[in-house]
Amino acid sequence: MPIEYSKGRTPGSGVNLSKVTLTKNAPTVSLSKQGGSAGGELRVNLNWTARPARSGGGVFGRGSESASDIDLDLACLYELTDGTKGVVQALGNSLRSRNIGSAIIALDGDDRTGESVDGENLRIDLSRLAEIRRILVFAYIYEGSPNWSGANGVVTLYPQGGAPIEVRLDESDPTARTCAIAMLENTGADLSVRREVRYINGTQSALDAAYGWGMKWTKGRK
Repeated sequence: MPIEYSKGRTPGSGVNLSKVTLTKNAPTVSLSKQGGSAGGELRVNLNWTARPARSGGGVFGRGSESASDIDLDLACLYELTDGTKGVVQALGNSLRSRNIGSAIIALDGDDRTGESVDGENLRIDLSRLAEIRRILVFAYIYEGSPNWSGANGVVTLYPQGGAPIEVRLDESDPTARTCAIAMLENTGADLSVRREVRYINGTQSALDAAYGWGMKWTKGRK
């Protein structure tokens, strides 16, 4: 099954570090097959741009001529091999996975405007791969209109020593506030990445139900 690449190769290296774009027709990739290290850190980055509203409402209009922004947040559900389940997100200050020892997954910040050059980043410790069963990377609109096409969202995974893996939010559902972006699963000796881009009409509890995570949810604020 073909995978879309952008041009580029590290000089003097036999490893192709070209960007990999996951699509509907080519939704899955293995980290090791893209030159990624079995250990090290996997950084999952979300970048997006909140476009200003046009006069009279526009894309994110609230009935005024001033710019109206959205707050798009990166997060993940996780399940560890010991049965531990949880969420890493800015909401509720759940910025670290709850596991024995140092955090396996951590969120390094909250971009409230879409103007940060670095975006938002989840950092996954792949030296602890044996403890990971699956991770569902998702984004949700905490504030503003659910206009995904206007947000121009893109999630890029940066494995240590491997090619970046890109998932573009190139579909949209104006009724949905949550989008499942990618599923990361431990295959035994590697981590597979599968494009989802599945829009959920609801919040985290609805996402949980759609993927059978089986957690209990309460309302929270940032």
